[in-house]
Amino acid sequence: MKIRLENLTKKFPNRSKKGGADVVAVDNFSFEIPDGKLIGLLGPSGCGKSTALNLISGLESPTSGRIFFDDEDVTDIEPENRGIGLVFQNYALYPHLTVLRNITFPLENLKGDKKLTKERMKEKAYEAARLVQIEELMDRKPSELSGGQQQRVAIARALVKRPRVLLLDEPLSNLDARLRLQTREEIRRIQRETGITTIFVTHDQEEAMSISDLIVVMKSGKIQQIDKPQNVYDDPKNLFVAKFLGTPAINVFVGSVKHGRIFIGDDPVMPIKGIENRAIYAGIRPEGFIPSENGSLKCLLKGVEVMGRDTIILSKHYAQEGDVIHSIVDSEDAMQLDAVNTAIDHKLNLVLDPVHRDVDNHGEIRFSIRPRKIFIFDSETEERIYPNGDQPVTG
Repeated sequence: MKIRLENLTKKFPNRSKKGGADVVAVDNFSFEIPDGKLIGLLGPSGCGKSTALNLISGLESPTSGRIFFDDEDVTDIEPENRGIGLVFQNYALYPHLTVLRNITFPLENLKGDKKLTKERMKEKAYEAARLVQIEELMDRKPSELSGGQQQRVAIARALVKRPRVLLLDEPLSNLDARLRLQTREEIRRIQRETGITTIFVTHDQEEAMSISDLIVVMKSGKIQQIDKPQNVYDDPKNLFVAKFLGTPAINVFVGSVKHGRIFIGDDPVMPIKGIENRAIYAGIRPEGFIPSENGSLKCLLKGVEVMGRDTIILSKHYAQEGDVIHSIVDSEDAMQLDAVNTAIDHKLNLVLDPVHRDVDNHGEIRFSIRPRKIFIFDSETEERIYPNGDQPVTG
C-alpha cells in the first residue's frame, strides 16, 4: 500500500489567554511512502510526528491537504474503514481480558460479510500471535506479562485484521534498553515477513536508523529531510539534521571560509573550492578526527575514554559549541598512533588506563580532519553549504 500526502497541514487553536496565531503542528507535508516499506518519522518532542500519524490514521482531520492510500483519497474516511493497524506507546490493552481476547477484540466488532465465527477469530489470533512469538501466552492477562510481552500483544492485535497500513507511535518508549533492542528487531522482522507498509514514530535516532528503509526528519511541523538513514547521516541538509543524528553527536564549531580554506577559529583546517568568503558553522563527526602531530586543528586535551572497541578522545577548542569535543579512534589503532601515545604518555598514560579519568589542561593535541566527515553550514540560515552549489564538501 503506497501512501501519498499532499500539502498536509494541521492547525490547532491557540489556547493562550493572550490569544495569538493558531499552533501549526504539521506544516505543508508532501511526500510519498513506497509500498511495503518501513518509514521512520523522527524528530524531537513536539515536532508534529504523532499528529502526522494521527492524520494518516484518521484520528485527526487535516486543516488542509489530502491523504491517499494508493490512488484512493482517504482524507474523509473514518479510521475503522481505512484498513489501518495502530500500536501506541502505552499498549492500551484491556486488563480484564486474556491475551487471546485482546487480540481478537478488533475482530469481534466486524459485521455483515466480514463477520467471523469464534473458531475463525481464534485461528487468526494465533496466526498473529505466532508472528510476534507469543502463542504460549494466550491464556494470560496483561498484568501477568512483561512490558515487552505486552507490546507484542499490542502489535498482534494491530496485525490480526491484516491491515493495509501499520502505524506505530513511540512503541518502544516504555521498555528498558535491552527490550527496546529486541523489540525493534522483532518489529523489523514482522514488517519484512508481512510486507505491510509501516510508519514508525520515534524521537530516538538510533531506533529510526536501525530499522527504517527511509527516515523523515521533522522539526516544528516541517519536513527537514527524507532519505535512507545512512544518506541522512552522511549528507545532512542542515545543521539541525546534522545535530539530531549521531551518537556521540556531531561536534559543531564557529568558523569561516577565507581565501579558499575552512577555518575553525584561527585554525585553517582544510582547503575548499567554489565557496566565497563567509561566516559558517563547521560540523565534524566524531569519527572524522585523525590525531596527528602535524594536524591543523589544535585542541586542549581533557581526557580519554576507552570503550572496548573504540577510544574516545575528549578535548576542547575555543571555537566549539558544547562542553567537549568527542573524537572516536579505533582502540587498536589508538595504541599505534604516535600522536596519541606521545600526548597520553606525557600526560597520564590515559589510553592504557581502561578507567576514564577527567583531566584538566594536559596540553595540546592536534587533529587532521577527514574531508567527508566535515560539513559546513551558513551561519544565519544554518542550511548546508555545498561547493559549486550541489556537491558534498570533499576538500
